[in-house]
Amino acid sequence: MPADHLIQVRGLRKHYRKREALSGVDLQVRRGEVYGLIGPDGAGKSSLLKILAGVLAQDRGEVFMFGQRIDSEATAEHIKPRLGFMPQGLGLNLYGELSVEENIDFFAQLRGVEPETLRARKAQLLAMTRLAAFRQRPMKQLSGGMKQKLGLICTLIHDPDLVILDEPTTGVDPVSRRDFWAILAAQLQARRLTALIATAYLDEAARFHRLSLLYGGRVLAQGEPDALPRAVPGVVVSVHARPQIQALHRLQQHYPQVEAAGSELRVFVDRASPRQALDQIRTALGDCVLESIQTRPPELEDAFVALLRQQGLGTAAPAPVPHASRIGQGDSVAIEARQLSRDFGDFRAVDRICFQVKSGEIFGLLGANGAGKTTAIKMLTGILQPTGGSGQVAGAEIGQASQTIKARIGYLSQAFSLYQDLTVLENLRLYGRIYGLHRRLLRERMRWVLEMADLHGFENQRSGRLPMGIRQRLALGCALIHQPQVLFLDEPTSGVDPLGRRRFWEILVQMARLDQVAILITTHYLSEAEHCDHLALMHAGRIIAAGTPQAMKTALTHEVGQLLEIAVDQPLAALQRLEQAGFPGVALFGQRIHLLAPDPAQARRRIAALLQGLRLQAIQPRTPSLEDVFIYRILAQEGLSSG
Repeated sequence: MPADHLIQVRGLRKHYRKREALSGVDLQVRRGEVYGLIGPDGAGKSSLLKILAGVLAQDRGEVFMFGQRIDSEATAEHIKPRLGFMPQGLGLNLYGELSVEENIDFFAQLRGVEPETLRARKAQLLAMTRLAAFRQRPMKQLSGGMKQKLGLICTLIHDPDLVILDEPTTGVDPVSRRDFWAILAAQLQARRLTALIATAYLDEAARFHRLSLLYGGRVLAQGEPDALPRAVPGVVVSVHARPQIQALHRLQQHYPQVEAAGSELRVFVDRASPRQALDQIRTALGDCVLESIQTRPPELEDAFVALLRQQGLGTAAPAPVPHASRIGQGDSVAIEARQLSRDFGDFRAVDRICFQVKSGEIFGLLGANGAGKTTAIKMLTGILQPTGGSGQVAGAEIGQASQTIKARIGYLSQAFSLYQDLTVLENLRLYGRIYGLHRRLLRERMRWVLEMADLHGFENQRSGRLPMGIRQRLALGCALIHQPQVLFLDEPTSGVDPLGRRRFWEILVQMARLDQVAILITTHYLSEAEHCDHLALMHAGRIIAAGTPQAMKTALTHEVGQLLEIAVDQPLAALQRLEQAGFPGVALFGQRIHLLAPDPAQARRRIAALLQGLRLQAIQPRTPSLEDVFIYRILAQEGLSSG
């Protein structure tokens, strides 16, 4: 084992009965490195991390950690004091009835932390995570982001040399994700920790020094985040063309990797130069009206999907065209909230929200955990009665015709809501009968769902045993089996792999554009929000910003200034200086810093002066992402609230 390596894994294999979770995995993690494991549910990330944390034994292969070969329970126990392990799930390693402070004290006692050391370290970590004011609050009453920050404190409380974190940000809103990474980065830099972190979010890749892409228990690729996309020859072409659905179908006939994102179509063209790719796309579009076309280098998700496709993993045919029973009704209002409010005792969860969703439109409802998104959906679907205001869904008033609404909508909740001991066909048949479909129509609709959701081959499998992406497609099929006019989706793709998410969104675009279904969706994947036609951003029960994705980015630039991306050798030290200088929207994005500058030229001079003594590598203008918009708007609201 090389001296600079903290972890070395060779030929690691793990089986669960007949299923192979790890298939000959090789891995090396250097001291002081932040190493990422990226892949969907079922890729083998958790099994690998549990083996390294000493809570699971491998079937075959070698593991070396801290210069020792880990080949017995005794050697695994010997190194455990030097590592901290945070398992997957919001607060699953914590105790719900214990307070924040009691959880910390319990883990400190387990780890043998001396009382005097504990007092100092606890005070530091509570201040850093902004949990000091919540010392006495029971863990079960914390938000998802707060639970994860408490879990991180309990992982770090004994001052480990290595931290192993299993999907620490899954299900956490973007602001809490940003806080989590800033806290961890500060600890890593201050103490020269080594971190091994699993995530399903490919946009977190920039935060790692190196990473491995896992799929089906195998490592597809390894290396630095910027290098991996360059290893897949090709170029991405962004197209705006009319009619969009016709352009989409034409491109799908020639290219296996096409996705619709709002009004834009994105095509991965294999082994082509930018000029060749542009010429090919123009030819493939034929007589479609081309409004704009440009190329860009592939991002990590493009490369990941291309790798899967090139290796014959997870490929799927394009979604079939749905029954176009409502074409031409796209101008009608399908969902409307009018001053809609909901109170729970003295707490107002939703505060006088207003918005409209037209038939054939995909509308995104964004917000941090606890913003009120799910409560709003439950009022619109008739599950909860509003405290104030009104609304209508599919032509019926929400306060007066809840049964009518339920018959006209499809609803996919946050949690997997189907019967896990029933097969795919049994679930479809059950939902069809609940919606009153007669036998012949039910058979037709079941055939359509099996084709639409690409469920052939899974018909007789129990739904609880299906991979996450396939389960979510089944749940979508059950929500669509009665041909609803309106579809509500509450974080439907959390934990689903990139191929599964793309397939899912392809189905939604088809439903909206051809069958004129109105779709209201909530999501924590801000890259997914780009697929929506319109967005509303919620905070503390209110809508604080609304518009198309592009309009929200443009509004941010006009209001606050140009987004600048700063590359510097000590990003955390630079971040602290820039925050103290009062730049708006300062945030850490991987190893780089984003901020907003009303006068970019003046800002460049100020930044250079503020960062004297650090190695400033570059200051470049960037188009704001929706994450930039989200974080700036939420933090601005929190600043107003605290002021």
